[in-house]
Amino acid sequence: MRSSAILALSLSAALGVALPAAAQDRSFNFSLLGGIAAKPDYPGASDYSAKPLAGFTFGSLTYGGRAMGAGIGAIPENGFRFGGSFRVVGSRRISDNPQLAGLKEISTAYELGLGVTYQQTNWNVFGNIRQGFGGHHGVTGTIGSDLIFRPSDRLTISGGPRINLGDSEYASTYFGVSAAESGASTFGQFNARGGVLGAAVAVRATYNLNDRWSLEGLASYEKLMNDAKDSTITQAGLEDQWTVGIGLSRAFTLRF
Repeated sequence: MRSSAILALSLSAALGVALPAAAQDRSFNFSLLGGIAAKPDYPGASDYSAKPLAGFTFGSLTYGGRAMGAGIGAIPENGFRFGGSFRVVGSRRISDNPQLAGLKEISTAYELGLGVTYQQTNWNVFGNIRQGFGGHHGVTGTIGSDLIFRPSDRLTISGGPRINLGDSEYASTYFGVSAAESGASTFGQFNARGGVLGAAVAVRATYNLNDRWSLEGLASYEKLMNDAKDSTITQAGLEDQWTVGIGLSRAFTLRF
């Protein structure tokens, strides 16, 4: 009896130690960004307004003793890495932009997809592709590169060129004008096709306040191109598109 009790207590103690260790082998690390940004009212607009700024950054995934990613706040490992890609395109409403009277209204669109990055300590190149939901159902993507500077352990500054792409579904949603819309508005009919829709440069600065919280600032300039530039909507607005924003991000680690 005494031996059985000792064995049971030993097994219980072993399980108590093993279970937390197993849980530590399975974790998902990421960060969420929330803030505010000055953006064009809609693609091709000349007017700007304050809009919510949101973002998601993949940190690392650990499962079964294998790890992918260095984690939020750490210097990324050199080489190829894969992750998610997310973007929000704001709504286009006549009540906010009466000059668009006669054009269709567009709800907020959410784009979700995948990306691949070739990372080196002080630079990277990347590409991503996203499927739209909500306001548009097209496919968009971005190809770009960044130079990376780390003036201190807490501050990281990165920036570089971008090429923005979209298929005909996306282009026609934001830059196309149908015959019916042309008849009901001041815009000439325009059949927008997909392809390279913009060339941009973007800069982002991240200051780590502590292990969980970071302050982020960003600025970008995009020159609309091809059918995005030639659209009668853009011709009445601007082909030069600026975005400036600031926000707070918080890192999370989920264990399962």
